[in-house]
Amino acid sequence: PTIVEVVVRAPAAARHFRPGQFYRLQNYESLAAKADGTRLAMEGLALTGAWVDRERGLVSTIVLEMGGSSDLCANLKPGEPVVLMGPTGAPTEIEPGETVVLVGGGLGNAVLFSIGAAFRAAGSKVLYFAGYKKMIDRYKVEDIEAAADVVVWCCDEGPGFAPGRPQDRTYVGNIVQAMRAYASGGLGEARVPFPGADRIVAIGSDRMMAAVAAARHGVLAPYMKVGHTAIGSINSPMQCMMKEICAQCLQPHKDPVTGRTSYVFSCFNQDQPLDHVDFGALDQRLRQNSVQEKLTAQWIA
Repeated sequence: PTIVEVVVRAPAAARHFRPGQFYRLQNYESLAAKADGTRLAMEGLALTGAWVDRERGLVSTIVLEMGGSSDLCANLKPGEPVVLMGPTGAPTEIEPGETVVLVGGGLGNAVLFSIGAAFRAAGSKVLYFAGYKKMIDRYKVEDIEAAADVVVWCCDEGPGFAPGRPQDRTYVGNIVQAMRAYASGGLGEARVPFPGADRIVAIGSDRMMAAVAAARHGVLAPYMKVGHTAIGSINSPMQCMMKEICAQCLQPHKDPVTGRTSYVFSCFNQDQPLDHVDFGALDQRLRQNSVQEKLTAQWIA
């Protein structure tokens, strides 16, 4: 109920999209509704590209209603002109012939089903952990199934999901617990073995990605392949989304070997090595506008 899909006709944007990239969406101020003297113009929103139809020139973006501009997306009307910049950001690196573990939390699953489909098309095996807080949060089930050889449906809320295919599994609990249960054989026979994973791609909340990053050196360590690649799509707050201009999305990295600090503009490359991301700094960045966001949400409501 808090997910809105906005499909935009934008032929050039559709032609150039590659899985993992995103768009900047906003409405026109001159066309925005007015309420009590307030013009309901959206700020630029960084939105995931879920799928594209190149022949029809359509781009699908997924919005999580969190208050403020994201709520205004539900008020867009069919045929209304909008501003759609992109695709921007770096596409996810797709390697052929690998075993890939995708870890999605909530809205992150909107990004991963196009990435999973690209990995499968390249000849890789895909094991997909799809995590949700509540059972009503799940969406695009068929797309997720099509993007993976095996899906493990995870939900914090019981009784959990019923798998739609014989090879899929279900787990009630958090996503790290589900990964451990699957890897250890606790969920039955594994068509795609977890210990053979060459690559992990995690997309979700900063806390979920931090938990996955830490678990690889903790509870999941006995099941991890030596030398595997671990990537997270870092959701820094963004403003311009024009690649290394405003620095709103600046993300510090700490080299785990040397301790050296470096910086990355997340709108230039959102896919970053999990072991390098300073998740404490990311948490602070994500909280810095929380008061303004709450006030804006109340004003719009």
